[in-house]
Amino acid sequence: MVHVAVGQFAPGEDKKENLATVGGMVAEAAEQGARVVLLPEYAMFTAPRIDRRFVAAAEPLDGPFASGLAELAERHGVHVVAGVLEGRPDAERFRNALVAVAPDGMISATYRKLHLYDAFGMTESEVVEPGEIDEPETFAVDGLTFGLQTCYDLRFPEVTRRIADAGADVLLLAADWVPGPLKEDHWVTLARARAIENTMYVAAAGQNAPTGAGNSMIIDPMGTPIVALGEQTAIAVGRITEERVAEVRAKNPALRLRRFTVAPRR
Repeated sequence: MVHVAVGQFAPGEDKKENLATVGGMVAEAAEQGARVVLLPEYAMFTAPRIDRRFVAAAEPLDGPFASGLAELAERHGVHVVAGVLEGRPDAERFRNALVAVAPDGMISATYRKLHLYDAFGMTESEVVEPGEIDEPETFAVDGLTFGLQTCYDLRFPEVTRRIADAGADVLLLAADWVPGPLKEDHWVTLARARAIENTMYVAAAGQNAPTGAGNSMIIDPMGTPIVALGEQTAIAVGRITEERVAEVRAKNPALRLRRFTVAPRR
């Protein structure tokens, strides 16, 4: 059994202030017994529009923000997972990365957003470089395996299926799900679908207003939300168990019965 926390807030353009908010949420989650704390996409820096400000704010994965996450993970003895802007020297674009930092302060898994948000009037690819299609990285806590994914990739079921095939029992989904026509309904529907079709837990942490639609939640392998945050700035902690994953996969052996695999499109 592992207690997992989802933290929902609206990051701004002050990276130190964002890290302080993350620190408060990690501390609160640890006090409630969480072993894994998931924060939103772009937890490091968010502006009203994705533009060159994001490129300027980007840092390497050993930079001040990620180092701050490592210090929080060590101090509270938890795994901290948060969205960062990964920069490289002289790069014209940054990578939208999700990092999992272990209690020893080391990065245990990294995910770089594969499908960029060039939809609903946005063009993320102007300043973001897509991630490489590599084998999904996972980490384990008390017998449960956790995989990582980011925002718009939720609309591509193959992404989550590859993470399930890598052995994940739990998907940690970080997002800044931009509000819009039916967008909140899409978020809930797609997150529940990914849980149901992969018979896995989905822990989804999003930004809330003004840039995000909120509705952070933890969904069990049958597609039932077990905790949810609505629109508020807060954390929610849910209990995740190996037994529930095994029970659902025995009732619904969809992963075993399927007749198709996923191959990358080059």
